[in-house]
Amino acid sequence: MEQVLFALGTILIGVTGCIAYFYFSNLVLDIIFPNKGANAGRNINLTLAIRPWLFMGPAIVLLSVYLVYPVVNSIWLALHDSNAQQFVGLDNFFWLVGDSKFQESLRNNLLWLIVVPAASTAFGLIAAALTDRIKWGKLAQSLIFMPMAISFIGAAVIWKFIYDFRGEGVPEIGLLNALVNYFGGEPTAWITLSPGNNFLLMIVLIWIQTGFAMVILSAALKGIPEETIEAAVIDGATPLQIFFRIMVPQIMGTIAVVWTTITILVLKVFDIVLAMTNGQWGTQVLANLMFDWMFRGNDSGRASTVALVIMILVIPIMIWNIRNAKKEMS
Repeated sequence: MEQVLFALGTILIGVTGCIAYFYFSNLVLDIIFPNKGANAGRNINLTLAIRPWLFMGPAIVLLSVYLVYPVVNSIWLALHDSNAQQFVGLDNFFWLVGDSKFQESLRNNLLWLIVVPAASTAFGLIAAALTDRIKWGKLAQSLIFMPMAISFIGAAVIWKFIYDFRGEGVPEIGLLNALVNYFGGEPTAWITLSPGNNFLLMIVLIWIQTGFAMVILSAALKGIPEETIEAAVIDGATPLQIFFRIMVPQIMGTIAVVWTTITILVLKVFDIVLAMTNGQWGTQVLANLMFDWMFRGNDSGRASTVALVIMILVIPIMIWNIRNAKKEMS
C-alpha cells in the first residue's frame, strides 16, 4: 500500500508541477510583454515567438540530460582505461577491431538485421491483407498484436520454455521437444546448436514485431483508393496481381518506414539474448557484449566503445527513417 500511495503521490506532484509550470510561465510572459499599449503589436509577436519554447523547454532540457550528455560521456569514457582514470586514446577501438567476441557480435547483429525486419514486415503485410478480408479480422488482429503487450524478457521466458530441454531420462516439458518426441525423434537442446540457435532467438522478436507491422500496414492498405482496385478487377487482374502490383507499390513508403523502425530495434536487441542464452553458444550480440564489459568485466572504456559502435550503426538508419516518414506525411 505504501508503494501505491508513493506512486500516486509522484503522479499527482508531476501533473500538478506541469500545470503550474505552464500556467505561471505564460503568466510571467504576459506580464513582461503586455498586449496593451503602444508596443502591443511588437509584444504579441514576441510572445508568439517565445511561447513555443516555454512548452518545449522542459523536453529540451530532459533530452539534453538523458541523451546528449550520455553520448558525450560515452565518448570520453571510450578514450580512457577501464576505470576512466588514464587517457588511452584509440586503444579501445584497436582492441575492438581485433576482438573475436566483437566480430561474433557484429556477424550476429548483421544476421538479425537481414532476417528479423524482412520476416516481421512480410508476415505483418500478409496478416494485414488477410485479416482485412475476413469477418473476424478484428479478433485475429488483436491476437496477432497481443505479443506487443509482452515485455521482451517475458517473451524470452515463454519461448525458452518452448525450446526447453531436460535431458535423458527426464520428462520433457518443452513444446518443441514434446512434438519431436511425439513423432519419434530425439529431444535436443535447441538453443545450444550454433548457428541455428540464432534463428530460434530471432523467432521471438519476429513474433513480437509482426503485430506492430500488421497494424501500421493495415492502416496503409485501408488508405489505398478503391477506384484503383476496382479498375484492376475490371481489367481481369487476379487477387495476387492486385496485391503485388497495385497495393504493395502504393504502400511502399510505409513498408520502408516499418522495415527501418524494426531495423533500429534489432540493432539494440539485448533482452532476448540475455534471458535465453546470455550470449553463449555463438549468440552474442553488440548490446549484450556492451553489458558484459560494463557490469561483468567492470571496464567502462570497452563498454562505451561498443555502445558508440551501436550508436554509429543506428544513426544513418534513423535519419533515413525520419526522411521517409516526412515524405509519407507530405
